[in-house]
Amino acid sequence: MSKKNISYPSLTEKLLDRTTKWEKSKMNNTKEVQVKLMKGLLDLIVLQFLSSQPMHGYQIITKIRKTFGVYFGPSTIYPLLNALERSGYVKSEWDMSNERPRKVYRLTAEGRNLLNFTEDSLNFICKKIGATGIPKGMTLEEYGTQPVLRSFLRNGENVKPRAPFLK
Repeated sequence: MSKKNISYPSLTEKLLDRTTKWEKSKMNNTKEVQVKLMKGLLDLIVLQFLSSQPMHGYQIITKIRKTFGVYFGPSTIYPLLNALERSGYVKSEWDMSNERPRKVYRLTAEGRNLLNFTEDSLNFICKKIGATGIPKGMTLEEYGTQPVLRSFLRNGENVKPRAPFLK
């Protein structure tokens, strides 16, 4: 009979394994909070993207994924775009210049007004909770909404105390 080498994990290995599990759990919780926060701000994010240039739905989906690292598929984005269009915040036109026709969305004056109002509200909220991420001496208008939204979504520590309100 041959002897089998049986190894037992050391205390350090056990602690490291627990720490790794805890960190993974923390990362999953942070990601979950980020996704919930993103869902609440998705209309604002889409309007912000459209304020810089007209886009079709797939461009918006891709830009959200690249900017925030969160994927929202067509079943989320297209109904949102339709609702924004019904509300008069965006307008769509068919672009026939490519092989496949694409519906391109543009921000309307009403959408610009809503975006400005929301930016003012976001600036007010950020000041009240002390979590702007805006460099000193700059306003939200000068710095832009996207970096502030990104900082909220990246800083799980700033969002976690408010997590119960996001459910």
